[in-house]
Amino acid sequence: MSSQQIPEENLPVVQDTAHGAVEGAGDPFADPGLPAHRPRIQDIDERAARRSERAVAFMFTLSMLATIGFIASYVIFPVDKIVYIWPLGHVSALNFSLGMTLGLALFLIGTGAVHWARTLMSDVEVADDRHAIEAEPEVKAKVMADFAAGAKESAIGRRKLIRNTMFGALALVPLSGVVLLRDLGPLPEKKLRSTLWAKGKLLVNMNTMEPLRPEDVVVGSLTFAMPEGLEEDAHDFQTQIAKAALMIIRIEPENIKDKREREWAHEGIVAFSKICTHVGCPISLYEQQTHHVLCPCHQSTFDLSDGARVIFGPAGHALPQLRIGVNSEGNLEALGDFEEPVGPAFWERG
Repeated sequence: MSSQQIPEENLPVVQDTAHGAVEGAGDPFADPGLPAHRPRIQDIDERAARRSERAVAFMFTLSMLATIGFIASYVIFPVDKIVYIWPLGHVSALNFSLGMTLGLALFLIGTGAVHWARTLMSDVEVADDRHAIEAEPEVKAKVMADFAAGAKESAIGRRKLIRNTMFGALALVPLSGVVLLRDLGPLPEKKLRSTLWAKGKLLVNMNTMEPLRPEDVVVGSLTFAMPEGLEEDAHDFQTQIAKAALMIIRIEPENIKDKREREWAHEGIVAFSKICTHVGCPISLYEQQTHHVLCPCHQSTFDLSDGARVIFGPAGHALPQLRIGVNSEGNLEALGDFEEPVGPAFWERG
């Protein structure tokens, strides 16, 4: 007898649970079938099941508290606060607290779900034969039946404490992402709708830094102006001038086509925003004969004799006009702010 041959009477006998047949294991690699199911303590002792339920609910509740801690940390800790944490060293208090609380919230949801599955959901193993990729009606019905059976075995309908705390934890965690949207930048509020121009503000020549007088502006010239009180060394100078910069042009009144432009001008002197309404580039190219101004970035062209309407290019609307007049000292002054936001359109613009 060969050493590799095993007498038939010595072959192990196995239980084929998938087909319910007992047969000799003629093949040493034959499928031994599924082992007999051994019930857990939670399956036979309702008190143990209740303890597991409370443990899972406790984890979900802690997850909710961690999410609240995440939001509170975002509000409490300033961006530049540094703390020493052994053994990490000096770290950002905000980043550390956000990472710990969000990580803890997600970890507790995961551990709660795993503990729930291991102690309270059904752990009976079921063997199923492979089938074709295309599902038959019988297979679809079986899937739905299995889903219903799984939902029933999970006890999600009966274990209300677990269900409610899980829903609470899952509902709060997305708030972390919503809070982080605040880091996209400060809300614009009404800052984009107004500038430093107001009634009585003098027009200051940006080259000489002196108030402009009507006789300083001649026909065909282009002058850049800013509101009085704005200093070049101010910390917010670039932000303010980006909205308040003006182009001052003098046009013969009979050549002004737009009625409102003529009324808002002073003896043919008109003031328009210097900021292109396409993407906010400063406009500086003026054609004296046509009264057209050209944006150097994308060639948007505006007709300053016709309400600064767009005649070419990608700009979406005309340049806003500032209503001007002359004060008792003979200086050009603003009669109010722009009546519409300057520059490109933005998401909250009406």
